[in-house]
Amino acid sequence: MELAMATMGSLLPKLGVLLDEEYKLQNSVRRDFQYLQRELQSMHAALREVAEVAPEQLQQHDRLWAGDVRELSQDIEDVVDTFLVRIDASRSDDPAAAEGLLVKTTTLLKKCQARHQIATAIKDIKDQVHEVANRDGRYRATTRVTTTTTVDPLLQALYGAKKNIVGIDDAKDEVICKLCQGDDDASKQQLKILSVVGFGGLGKTTLTKAVYDELRPQFECGAFVTVSRNPDVKKVLRDLLYELDNEKHKNLSGAVLLDERQLIDELRKSLENKRYFIVIDDLWGVEAWQTIRYALLDSNSGSRIITTTRNLEVSRACCSSNNDIIYNMKPLSDDDSQILFYKRIFPSGTACPDDLEQVSREILKKCGGVPLAIITIASHLAGDDHQIKPKDQWDSLLNSIGRGITRGGGVEEMRRILSLSYYDLHYRLKTCLLYLSIFPEDTEISRDRLIRRWIAEGFFQGVNDGTNLFDLGESYFNTLINRSMIQPVGINAEGRAEACSVHDVMLDFICDLASEENFVTVLDVINEDTPFKRKIRRMSFQKSTSKLITTRLARTSMRQVRSFTIFSPAADQMLPLLSRFQVLRVLDLEGCCLRESRNLSLQNIGNLLHLRFLGLRGTSAHKLPSEIGKLQFLQILDLGKTCATLPSSVVWLGHLICLYLSPGIELPIGLRNLTSLEELTGLSMGCYCADRVKELGHLTNLRALDICWGGSKKNKEDQALVESLCHLRKLQSLEIRGPGEHVYLGADWVPPVHLRRLVLRGWLPTLPTWFSSSSLPVLSYLHINVREVWLEDIQTIGMLPALRFVCLRAGVEDDLATEQCDVEKFVLSAGAFPCARECVFLNVTMVPCNFPRGAMAMVQSLRFRFRVTDILSGDFDLSMSSLPSLEDLYIDYDMKKARREGLVRAQRMLSGALQEHPNLPFLHPDFPCEEEEDGVTGIIHVYIYI
Repeated sequence: MELAMATMGSLLPKLGVLLDEEYKLQNSVRRDFQYLQRELQSMHAALREVAEVAPEQLQQHDRLWAGDVRELSQDIEDVVDTFLVRIDASRSDDPAAAEGLLVKTTTLLKKCQARHQIATAIKDIKDQVHEVANRDGRYRATTRVTTTTTVDPLLQALYGAKKNIVGIDDAKDEVICKLCQGDDDASKQQLKILSVVGFGGLGKTTLTKAVYDELRPQFECGAFVTVSRNPDVKKVLRDLLYELDNEKHKNLSGAVLLDERQLIDELRKSLENKRYFIVIDDLWGVEAWQTIRYALLDSNSGSRIITTTRNLEVSRACCSSNNDIIYNMKPLSDDDSQILFYKRIFPSGTACPDDLEQVSREILKKCGGVPLAIITIASHLAGDDHQIKPKDQWDSLLNSIGRGITRGGGVEEMRRILSLSYYDLHYRLKTCLLYLSIFPEDTEISRDRLIRRWIAEGFFQGVNDGTNLFDLGESYFNTLINRSMIQPVGINAEGRAEACSVHDVMLDFICDLASEENFVTVLDVINEDTPFKRKIRRMSFQKSTSKLITTRLARTSMRQVRSFTIFSPAADQMLPLLSRFQVLRVLDLEGCCLRESRNLSLQNIGNLLHLRFLGLRGTSAHKLPSEIGKLQFLQILDLGKTCATLPSSVVWLGHLICLYLSPGIELPIGLRNLTSLEELTGLSMGCYCADRVKELGHLTNLRALDICWGGSKKNKEDQALVESLCHLRKLQSLEIRGPGEHVYLGADWVPPVHLRRLVLRGWLPTLPTWFSSSSLPVLSYLHINVREVWLEDIQTIGMLPALRFVCLRAGVEDDLATEQCDVEKFVLSAGAFPCARECVFLNVTMVPCNFPRGAMAMVQSLRFRFRVTDILSGDFDLSMSSLPSLEDLYIDYDMKKARREGLVRAQRMLSGALQEHPNLPFLHPDFPCEEEEDGVTGIIHVYIYI
């Protein structure tokens, strides 16, 4: 139902565009389109009203009718898109060609041919619309409003800090005890495996991660990897190698096709004679474990392995010796369930209104102590912006949940619980959620990658509230997090989740729905006789690209496929299929190995005239064909982490809004033509002349710019860069990277008022004069290198009202020495850094330092430098007690004129001073130490965990 509404929502605006006088349709065709527009508008209104009905109350004929409307809408949209593509292509076949008689005649013939073809196609479509329209007479209108959403304020509390994880302390202590116990020294030295088994959503991974984090420092090396239901064992082995030694294996990516035997041999060499701690999370089958087990060498060094699984038989296979242990995961206790439930609904985490106490207890009984069910239902009741739903809705929810979980639980009852939150979403959000079924389980899905794909699919078309599509996409992303439909990954200092993951139970649920709605077709393992009874709209190859699948697909129609995604590294054998796609919008090959000998298959890309998204990030593509210039509707081109060369035709992609390059990829002359660009990253401008640098100034729609700058000091290229940046008034994010000391962004630059992120990795002589709270009112992320830093500079930075992260590096670093910057009498003013969460001052020695009450009130992580001699002389004032939110303190000790025994005394004095803090901070005993023998220039990094 909802997918039919979403499809209709993107189609109707296109019909309006097509009826514009610009396209000069024949009168009969125009009348047919007007008829289609009226009928589809009525169907859309009816779909809205039907969507308001509870799913269990819908009649079967309503579901069938909605499915017919969905398929019909997509067919019509394909016809309309094909017409628009052909008309626009005829306008811009060769943008550089002269306007001659032959060119004009050819263009006219192409337009006439396109109009004739759409007239023929529309007659068939009209008959189908008439047939579907007659199946349902309920054309009633209703409205739903889409609003933008920011990240839930409780996001950090729920996912950020370990202290907010509920109900695992006792289980964690029990597991640690079982792992460490032994009757004698010999048994303690034996390899021990503990397998955690339990129902999906009970918190096996959360418990195991807590155990791993606590015990990992006691072992020489460790790794935490996930297997999943349809395992790619080679990927698991690669992940193990990388986590065990990421420096040695940092280049081991999906494009490196080692076989299992080679990976196992490499792992055994890495683990030989080492005491290791490894977690193998989410095992579903015995076969995968048996392969992985070959790699886990037992050197009788006291190593430990934890596995997690939902299957008791798998758990038994893992624990094959008498030294091994099966641990049955338990549900949360009633008290812990209540704490978790209230923490999500009520801002205080404890206060529940009297009239909701009884119904909340009844709801929790039906959740059966399953954390996933508790969080999901709590998110449903909390609603948006923590406006708690009225009691009658709590009662209604209680009555709608069956008794499956109360009687012991089951997947069907969990599905019913999850469906409550799903059907409470706006239909556009439902479409965005189901789209996640394209990605394999246990995948960390990049926020930006996901939003760009949503845009390319047209999910936001018809939203005319003036909101930028990227901002709207992030709002949808945040809403799904706030509703606990997806889980945030990598919450940064700005409070934004860099990626998301989908819980296995939730993924099962949305995959079932996506299959029922014919929204996504996942092709992993198919039989020779497997029929494709429905049109394939979106194809996802998640594990297998076998010859059988290729052969089977060769006999299948591909003309309706809109999205084609391959997650298997060996993707080159699938590329010949590209020639058969007619309306493909999204082609995502990220991380795939495109063998150079078969790179000619990319030539077919030029025929994908509907393409909006081309993702080649992390592939082995070396050269893009010149035919890419034909893709006049391409919006996103992602060449990050590739070495591909660009043809000159790329600068004629007039609809391109996102271009992501790897440093070193040279952009052809003509950058000024890409006036639709909103995001440009990885642009290298080291050897460009001033005229080419000035081309940047024509990209006035840019919102994010990341360039590698190699201009020399005080030359005309530097001035040209500043002049170009002055024209980019919509910039929200600016990053400039480059070696040496530069003078760019001097006094002549006026920052855009919307600038939110600023990263300058080249060296500035002093803090620029434009740096002030009035010039940077919304700046939240700052990374800047300044040779000379004064107290006034830090005060200026501290007054930025929205700043959440700052990294200020002082001095100049080279291969011979590190110059430092001493800020004498460092005293912050009250109210400085009001919103900052993380402050890093590198090479800035604060002598003495004072943090008055009210300064850095929200700082959780702080780093700066102390001179050991100043501490020993007593000339310092730490005053950490006035930083109430502090969690991590990083201190760089300057050892000049001090010896090792002096450092020990300084640490003792510092530890005593820190006792004033209400959280009782302490110096971590296992800090890394790098000190030169003469004790003169060594810098010691001390990590203090609060």
